Amino acid sequence: MQPQLQPSSSPAVNGADWRVWWQLTRPHTLTAAFAPVLLGTALAIEYSGGIHWGMFLAMLIASLLIQAATNMFNEYYDFKRGLDNENSVGIGGAIVRHGIKPKTVLNLAFGLYGISVLLGIYICMSTSWWVAAVGVVSLAAGYLYTGGPLPIAYTPFGELVAGFFMGVLIILISFYIQTGTVTPTSVLVSFPSFLLVGAILLANNIRDLDGDKEFGRKTLAILLGRKGAIRLLAGMFIVSYAWVIGLIIAGVVSPWLAIVALSIPKAVKATKGFIGKSNPLQMMPAMAATAKTNTIFGLLLSVGIFISLI
Repeated sequence: MQPQLQPSSSPAVNGADWRVWWQLTRPHTLTAAFAPVLLGTALAIEYSGGIHWGMFLAMLIASLLIQAATNMFNEYYDFKRGLDNENSVGIGGAIVRHGIKPKTVLNLAFGLYGISVLLGIYICMSTSWWVAAVGVVSLAAGYLYTGGPLPIAYTPFGELVAGFFMGVLIILISFYIQTGTVTPTSVLVSFPSFLLVGAILLANNIRDLDGDKEFGRKTLAILLGRKGAIRLLAGMFIVSYAWVIGLIIAGVVSPWLAIVALSIPKAVKATKGFIGKSNPLQMMPAMAATAKTNTIFGLLLSVGIFISLI
């Protein structure tokens, strides 16, 4: 579900080149699947004192595959709806630049879903089959984000859905499969990830505002206007950091989690990078900084938890 960064400026390659297939996964988005799994697992270690490596690896790989598949659904359906062409910013480009058949991209996405389902079965056999219900809903959300008759990405709810599934839910499932429960602390710590994953989608929609409006999308950025969307983006960053400070003051988490402050410069760069700009290419550095803020923030939270255990 994550927004995409600027396509590579490397020389064109044909469909037989492995780089085409690698770029199709939009690898720069995959850290957004890794960070919440690590954070949920770190919280679980803090809670129970141990880790089941098989569960961790299965959850990590499944999350990465679902993220990659979602990116491929995005590639396929945006092409089918005429939104993508060879000059489009922020796409993998396998279809419009390298001649990969659209059906091949779609089948590959479903194939990755299939592998993630097998990993999910392994997780359920070791924990609870209720996890399967959550998994099915997550797979449906990944597909319906750009697929189906009314794609979520074309509505004002894209940030909300992405933040919940790619932020909160991954953290809580990663915690649950290690501990067999969900605690108030795990829910509270997951909230900033909800905001920051949503911020990535918002940044993407700020970048694509003019084009999305032309194609009839009704994204949150379009409804708020460019200036309003940038203010909301800044507010999401501020609340995320303030939330962690509040948890520390309340004694819910260790003061070591204040290490997330090291990611503040990225958040500032992201916000400033959108101000006064309307050209998508000019906004790419801000877009990248927003995605990196989410990743670094999540990784630093995990580091803070690990340090507090020493």
